[in-house]
Amino acid sequence: MALIKTCREKTPMFEENCWFAENATIVGDVIFGENCSVWFSAVIRGDVNSIRIGNNVNIQDGAVLHCTYEKTKIEIHDNVSIGHNAIIHGACIQNNVLIGMGAIIMDNCIIEENVIVAAGAVVTENTNLESGFIYAGIPAKKIKPISTDHIEGEIERIAKNYSLYASWFK
Repeated sequence: MALIKTCREKTPMFEENCWFAENATIVGDVIFGENCSVWFSAVIRGDVNSIRIGNNVNIQDGAVLHCTYEKTKIEIHDNVSIGHNAIIHGACIQNNVLIGMGAIIMDNCIIEENVIVAAGAVVTENTNLESGFIYAGIPAKKIKPISTDHIEGEIERIAKNYSLYASWFK
């Protein structure tokens, strides 16, 4: 089981059907919905503010989720994939979003539903990414509209695959 630590009298809460890798770290004021997975070496630190994670969310290897003390929180809605080594810092990510490998999402960002943030993209502080587009670059810019094929073939496929992968370890 993952390292799950109480901090400031808050203990992470999660459903029985979640799966956490043995070397994942989950600390403090973190609440998960159903069918979530946290992969190897991922760190979710709810020590300085709250982190709320919806249903069917996967947080892949090496990802880091953290907030700014008494200023920003993390809110991740349903059917979200956080790619390998991505950093989410004090942001809101709505339904059906894919955050690519190594992407960085900074404080007070809102990622609306049905968005892909490309690998390596940097979403700078206070940015709102409009629903229905792919964003890439440093800083992240709107690249093109997201197609139904991308929603089904990428966002939904990856989320479903990570549910399958987690079942191999349960």
